[in-house]
Amino acid sequence: MATSELGSARLLVDVAQAVSMAALRHAAQLTEGGAKIDDYQVHTERVAYLATQVRAAHELTATAGRLAAAGRPDAIMALEAHAYAAEVAQALRGAVEAHWDDFGVAEAAGALEGDAVRAAIRAGLAEARLREIGRARIAAGGANNVDLEDEVAVLTRQTAREFARNEVAPRAQEIHRQDLLVPEDLIQKFAAQGFFGSSIPEAYGGTGMGDLAMIIITEELSVASLAAAGSLATRPEILSRALLAAGTEEQKQHWLPRLARGETIVAVAVTEPDIGSDNASVQTRAELADHDGRRGWRINGAKAWSTFSGRADVLSMLVRTDPDVSKGARGLSLFIVPKAPYPGHAWRHEQPEGGVLTGTANSTPGYRGMHSFTIAIDNYWVAHEHLVGEDAGIGQGFFVQMGGFAAARLQTGGRAIGVAQASLEKACQYVVQRSQFGLPLAEYQLTQHRIGVMSTHLAAARQLTYAAARGFDSRGMEAPMAKLLACDVAVETSQAAQQLHGGWGYSEEDPVSRYVVDALVLPIFEGVKPILELKVIGRQLLAQAAR
Repeated sequence: MATSELGSARLLVDVAQAVSMAALRHAAQLTEGGAKIDDYQVHTERVAYLATQVRAAHELTATAGRLAAAGRPDAIMALEAHAYAAEVAQALRGAVEAHWDDFGVAEAAGALEGDAVRAAIRAGLAEARLREIGRARIAAGGANNVDLEDEVAVLTRQTAREFARNEVAPRAQEIHRQDLLVPEDLIQKFAAQGFFGSSIPEAYGGTGMGDLAMIIITEELSVASLAAAGSLATRPEILSRALLAAGTEEQKQHWLPRLARGETIVAVAVTEPDIGSDNASVQTRAELADHDGRRGWRINGAKAWSTFSGRADVLSMLVRTDPDVSKGARGLSLFIVPKAPYPGHAWRHEQPEGGVLTGTANSTPGYRGMHSFTIAIDNYWVAHEHLVGEDAGIGQGFFVQMGGFAAARLQTGGRAIGVAQASLEKACQYVVQRSQFGLPLAEYQLTQHRIGVMSTHLAAARQLTYAAARGFDSRGMEAPMAKLLACDVAVETSQAAQQLHGGWGYSEEDPVSRYVVDALVLPIFEGVKPILELKVIGRQLLAQAAR
């Protein structure tokens, strides 16, 4: 059975890749290699998303194939690979047919109409197959025991899962419902596990376990709580990447060990009240200003959505150091701005040098536990040695920050599959316990089918994210693709789980309601969905297709 499923999945992936590539080449001609994306925004979004789904189908099918070749076949993963490849091929067929002139792939699209392809699509989307997946997931309680193909990764998952279940899960609902700050003892336990330093080299005090380990840790912690655990390492991850890429050796030696130990907690201050994803347009300014004979800068402006900045010891802040706004991104620099930590939903920090930072938390329906602040910055003085790269870093902040954000996007893929996994587990457990009309919900075909779809989509997002982690490139499109798809899967999976709970799923007493509101933020931060589709994934895809 698995061999047949994999053969069908490979056929569909091969055809989908060929049609997708033809569509990208045509779109590249229309947009002049991506230069005119804004004249074709809707179509660019369409081909970028389809290309992302095709990549996910490829990664899921490839993983199932490797396991089979290694003598460890996963029959359910093979079913999921076939089902997802069929869904993507059918979506591609429908999009090409509906927007025939825009796609311009008449010759290539013929491959989607062959008898073998049609039969493979129909078999993959057969409700009996999806119900089989659903029954298997229900029987396993939705547990994620996917083969990681790596002994270290397996041990990492076990450690992170035990920590998440024992230390985080028992407190997650209270933190969410009471809108509490992540408890200090939990941060210290988190640090003691080495979770803050998983991608910091050992030479700088980290564990140096790499990006796959970082994603696995993030995923497992996010199953327990997105805000109270899964997102704790995102902010130091962003700053540590910036330091590794552009910091002086002295800065690396000073800051990285502190970040790895959780001794220094970081918040990111990039977004501004009137500037969201257009980071090159940052208006907060820094001007040269010595203090007591020490070289430094005075910063004035405002930042918004600075998560965890009350508790943070430092802010990783992107500011404009060149007053010529026409220079755009080339006029920005990245500072490590020290402050004292403060609890609560409002704080004010006055420094001896005369500057003031004031933070006010923004109320949010989910993603609670860290608090996101709007910050007013009044004449705040920062020493020159806190500018990442010092002299060489002047005007380089945007590019350094984007490298950090690339890692954060990858990590957000991990956070998203964690929330989706929590939703799947909760749904699988509930439908066994809850009976209606004389039968457990698990016995109904529609329940089995819905959970089969949830599991299939999650499997595709997971393997796309793992693949992006294994070959992480801050300039590539794999991490943005993983972030894009996984976040959508988290939203749809959490909402499907909530619906399976009926009225109880709308109660704040049930964790599934937390998963729903937490998932809603995922397509927004680290690159809001339309920007990710157009300016990051779409632009790269079209530039490549034009070569």
